[in-house]
Amino acid sequence: MSRKSERELTFKLLYMSNFYEEKDLTEELLLYFDAPYPYPESEDDNIIDFSSLKDALNDVERQKVVAKYVEVLEKIAEIDEKISEVSKGWTIDRMGKVELAILRLAIFEILYDDEVPTGVAINEAVELAKKFGPDESYAFVNGVLAKFA
Repeated sequence: MSRKSERELTFKLLYMSNFYEEKDLTEELLLYFDAPYPYPESEDDNIIDFSSLKDALNDVERQKVVAKYVEVLEKIAEIDEKISEVSKGWTIDRMGKVELAILRLAIFEILYDDEVPTGVAINEAVELAKKFGPDESYAFVNGVLAKFA
């Protein structure tokens, strides 16, 4: 699995975690890997592959995604503090859930993942925002991360 795929799966887990209470996250995590997913290279976003991520990923790949997700959650308070410091006029509660999940992941990578250079973390965050966020969310993500970096 590529780093890009790993990052995207971790982002989706972080996004999902915004909608569940902490006590429910483990169960939702297991359901996430059992859910159907779109064909990875399909041009038609409506085509669903009814196998699961559990079938598509080997144990090592799944463990890497879950480990990164858990590491981000363990540091979420510190990460949110960093986001708040550089996003003047925007509170964590006011940010879009997509943008917040992307920022959390990018700041985690910048601060704690020695294998990901800062520029790569920012670029990948902007690409995630372009893919999953509203039209201009990539500019917001880029601006916050530029101030942070």
